[in-house]
Amino acid sequence: MLNEARQSTTEAHVLSALRDFIFPVFGESLIDLDAVRRIHIENGRVTIHLYLAAKVASLHGRLVLMIQNHLEGAGIHGVQVVIDSDASDEDFDFSVADARVRNILIVASGKGGVGKSSTAMNLALALRAEGASVGVLDADIYGPSMRTMLGVPESVKPVLVNEKYVEPIRKYGLATMSVGYLSPDKTPMIWRGPMAVKALQQLLEQTLWGDLDYLIVDMPPGTGDIHISLAQKLQRATALVVTTPQEVALIDARKGLEMFNKVGIPVLGIVENMATHVCSRCGFEEDIFGAHGAAKMAEDYGVAMLGSLPLDKKIREHLDSGIPSVARDPMSDISQCYAILAQRVAVAAWRAKITGMQMPHIEIA
Repeated sequence: MLNEARQSTTEAHVLSALRDFIFPVFGESLIDLDAVRRIHIENGRVTIHLYLAAKVASLHGRLVLMIQNHLEGAGIHGVQVVIDSDASDEDFDFSVADARVRNILIVASGKGGVGKSSTAMNLALALRAEGASVGVLDADIYGPSMRTMLGVPESVKPVLVNEKYVEPIRKYGLATMSVGYLSPDKTPMIWRGPMAVKALQQLLEQTLWGDLDYLIVDMPPGTGDIHISLAQKLQRATALVVTTPQEVALIDARKGLEMFNKVGIPVLGIVENMATHVCSRCGFEEDIFGAHGAAKMAEDYGVAMLGSLPLDKKIREHLDSGIPSVARDPMSDISQCYAILAQRVAVAAWRAKITGMQMPHIEIA
């Protein structure tokens, strides 16, 4: 009976069964995500070749097992699943110098002090842990913090190449660039808006990023010149808005989200930082900055709530020591929160491309 079932298996039968399979993290069928590239059937054995535009290596084993179990339930046995996630030339959104960037993620908040930079850095490391190549651009010209967060000594400077380009500083597997690498920590950037914008554009376009799955742009607070200029330059970027649950932070987060809507940058979703605090002595959990504010904002604007991160002093301690939490203790509860966020962000970026969620060309006088 088994041999007869194998012989009768057809590509149409497999595709029909896959249409009904939804991997929980993806939220859509592999067919809808255009992930099924080839189905090979020989001697009753089925090989399914998948292309996942989201690099989520930690989920591969679970995905394969769930596909096999689902297809067995549909009477299809002997299934092998081959997963590929290497980008082809047409998958890159941004290309300059030697850089080919597959996804540009702008991390913004509208307000300072909500943990945007700590979220961006740990998200970058969590994406790297999933097998992606990741770069981080510190776009906060006036208050760069990347050197401190990554523990890069002040003596380390970017290497100049051909008197025009610079090599990124590489740390913990990330390619990074910041104006803070080019000047002493105590030297303030007393620049007017146009000069700051020009400096940022140079950092973006003259850094030898190489091939990246993600370039994360850690934005400064506010909605000023730098944000508008990046909107013009990065016409296929998507954005994440970081906020805390309190209304004071949400006021500015809404402004940030509205700004992205006006300049045509799609917002992948909202990340709620400092959502809850667990006392290290008694274990009591408390919503210090309120509760459900970000979820309500996400519902109001029809965007995804991508993650909720804790208020934990270890996050601050790790960044102050120059070793972000995901790098310092990848198996900790904190790091697992960032891992889940990275998976959701990767899938959201993938789905955005599939649904044609692109930024239109705009002209700003």
